[in-house]
Amino acid sequence: MIKSLQQRLSFDKTVSIAPLITFRIVFGLLMFLSIVRFWWNGWIESIYVQPKFHFTYVGFEWVQPLGNIGMHLIFLCIGLSALMIVFGLFYRFATIVFFISFTYVELIDVTTYLNHYYFISLVAFLLIFLPANKDYAVDMRLHPEQRRLTVPAWCVGILRFQMTVVYIFAGIAKLNPDWLFEAMPMRIWLPGKTHLPIIGSLMYETWVAYLFSWFGAVYDLLIAFFLLNKKTRPIAFAFVLIFHIATAIFFPAIGMFPFVMIANSLIFFSAAFHQKLQSYLLFYNNRLKKTIPNSQPYYFHFAPLMKAALYIYIAFQLVFPFRYLLYPGHLFWHEEGFRFSWRVMLMEKSGAAYFTVKDKISQQKIEVNNREFLTPLQEKMMSTQPDLIVKYAHHLANEYRQKGIQQPAVYAEIYVALNGSRSRLFIDSSVNLAAEKLGWQHYNWVLPYLKKSN
Repeated sequence: MIKSLQQRLSFDKTVSIAPLITFRIVFGLLMFLSIVRFWWNGWIESIYVQPKFHFTYVGFEWVQPLGNIGMHLIFLCIGLSALMIVFGLFYRFATIVFFISFTYVELIDVTTYLNHYYFISLVAFLLIFLPANKDYAVDMRLHPEQRRLTVPAWCVGILRFQMTVVYIFAGIAKLNPDWLFEAMPMRIWLPGKTHLPIIGSLMYETWVAYLFSWFGAVYDLLIAFFLLNKKTRPIAFAFVLIFHIATAIFFPAIGMFPFVMIANSLIFFSAAFHQKLQSYLLFYNNRLKKTIPNSQPYYFHFAPLMKAALYIYIAFQLVFPFRYLLYPGHLFWHEEGFRFSWRVMLMEKSGAAYFTVKDKISQQKIEVNNREFLTPLQEKMMSTQPDLIVKYAHHLANEYRQKGIQQPAVYAEIYVALNGSRSRLFIDSSVNLAAEKLGWQHYNWVLPYLKKSN
């Protein structure tokens, strides 16, 4: 397996550029459609313009929205750069613009975090360095002498590796007692799908919840290996279609993620498959008559530096998802190290948060109405995530300081329910959250999770 991985990520071995071309076109199209969908639903304004306060990431507090016109311009940049990626027009510039603008938007507010947004940022970053415009691209009409039919194996291998990482870590994340032995949260979610035709009546059955849970775990753990194998690839892709289409039907709130995974799974197919697929594209055959490709494979300047960077990137992707092991306690409860680790739809968690601001001098107490400061989505996400709770407390302290309270202390009484368990107190309500530091350290004011029967 290690030898196979080395071959797939080799700088010396060359492979057809065809899989890269398909990936570029499909990725760009999906991103363009996603932006149109986002704009059409009015989410630019409701998520990034209307909120009075945003939960920025630690170290990225400087990332702030640009107002109504500014945010629409940013999304216009994302959409236009996605189209430029599709057509291979000023490709390097387009990928850089797309990566920076898309990642900028995702850094504005933690409450909008989704695994596939992180995935898109990673892929966009990789595409900056990949020669995915060296065939079937407007760039090659402008510079036909640069056209190539082969690239170093790692250019395709790194995209397959990234897809494999997503699948395997999603599978590892499902190897927990709630998912495997209690079919949680499927036992909570599936009864809400009884309206579905034919199978709706089965959604109350416990065995169906277990079937969904176990199949999901096995699928994520093994699907990449079957996609990598030429003999099992067609059947494996059929399972990809079934699994992700079912996910889109059962859980529409997950958005574009199922379609992103279906489309990008094409990267596992052979060069012959991609060449056949591309033969149906407009002007694909005409390009053969107009330009004679350079017989030499694409050459990377500073190859040793690129190789070192590639191995660092791979190591990061393999190690970073395990950072949750550095924190004590129940991961789903405190969520420290939860993000950026490919944990997709693993828990049902809800909370109710009540904040009080106390003036240390006058001892006056003020009960906070969260709706004055947060949108419903922000309040929902904040009430179960410790880092967002303390960030909100800091914001409240600043707000009430501006209202004349010189030494505001912020206390919270928060109740959280996890995977069907009864709601219980989440944090120590005697702790002044305004005095707590925000960072990557363990929040010891989060009460321990002790599993109780319902």
